[in-house]
Amino acid sequence: MRILTLGAGKMGSFFTDLLSFQHETAVYDTNPHQLRFVYNTCRFTTLEEIRDFEPELVINAATVKYTLEAFRNVIPVLPRGCILSDIASVKTGLKRFYEDSGFRYVSTHPMFGPTFASLSNLSQENAIIISEGDHLGKVFFKDLYQSLRLRIFEYTFEEHDDTVAYSLSIPFVSTFVFAAVMKHQDAPGTTFKRHMAIAQGLLSEDDYLLQEILFNPRTPAQVEGIRTELKRLLDIITARDAEGMKRYLARIRANIK
Repeated sequence: MRILTLGAGKMGSFFTDLLSFQHETAVYDTNPHQLRFVYNTCRFTTLEEIRDFEPELVINAATVKYTLEAFRNVIPVLPRGCILSDIASVKTGLKRFYEDSGFRYVSTHPMFGPTFASLSNLSQENAIIISEGDHLGKVFFKDLYQSLRLRIFEYTFEEHDDTVAYSLSIPFVSTFVFAAVMKHQDAPGTTFKRHMAIAQGLLSEDDYLLQEILFNPRTPAQVEGIRTELKRLLDIITARDAEGMKRYLARIRANIK
């Protein structure tokens, strides 16, 4: 299959490298510097090169801010039989875009990133395949993710964004709060060092990715839940309520069993 990847960033390079030994692949990026370390694949910087390549599948790995723009730029030079796909962490607006485009499509979300995951061993990681999409496209990504030993879940676009609002926005916001009040320690404990490593890794991610995760329309309700729990915990601490703390710890321990 002829597969074109849009964007030669970390995930775009990962997918290109992964697919290049079994498929005819190309990667397109308007910044030629991004293509310097991409190998075993065609490297495109112009739309005419994409037209000549005639891809059968496009994997949009542009950052979330530019996902729709990247699609709109290349659609005029794509053959009508091409399948569009994305790996975006937030799907807001994509369903409508796909339906209006007239192209077959498949949408997935590999729930891992190069910051925390070991890309050579993904057996403990997850991937989501959106149920609303082209059957053959879904089969392609299911086979691909199974080859990586990922655990695969199938959600609708709506269910996906609900899941992301919960599973990403809560740890993101919690980490931001830790970083906001943090003071550097000369002799940090183990727990502090682990939180610090998470914060450093998360804050090394692209600003627009972090922004779009938090700007998910479903995120405010999750953040409100954090604020409610902080208020409840602060009341217990201020009152030095030992019995209340005991009940609180029992409740939250039950949540993580």
